[in-house]
Amino acid sequence: MRILVVCGAGASSTFVAQRVRRAAHEKGLDYSASAGTSRSLPIDLDAADLVLVGPHLAPELERIRLEAAPRGVTVVLLPDDVFADQSGTRTLALVEDALRSAQPADTI
Repeated sequence: MRILVVCGAGASSTFVAQRVRRAAHEKGLDYSASAGTSRSLPIDLDAADLVLVGPHLAPELERIRLEAAPRGVTVVLLPDDVFADQSGTRTLALVEDALRSAQPADTI
C-alpha cells in the first residue's frame, strides 16, 4: 500500500507520513508513506494507492478526488487534529477504514 500525504508546502505532510509509516511498520503492515504538495499531486498520484489530504486543503478536496478517480486512488480528508496524533495510530486507523470502505462489499 502506497500512501501519499498531501499538504500545502510539504512540511506538515512529512510529519504525518513519518508517523503513519512508523505505525504501519509496528503493526507489521507493508505500507509506504510519502509526503507531497497540492502542486506535485498530478505527478505523485501515479505512485499512490491512497491520498491523505491535510485538513487545510479541504476546499481543494473535490478537485483532488477528481484527479485521483481515473487512477483508482482513494482520497481521505484528514481531521483537523491530525497533527496531535503523535504515534500515527489514529491516522493509520483512518487509512484502514478507507481501505475497507473502498473494497466491494462481497470481498470483505
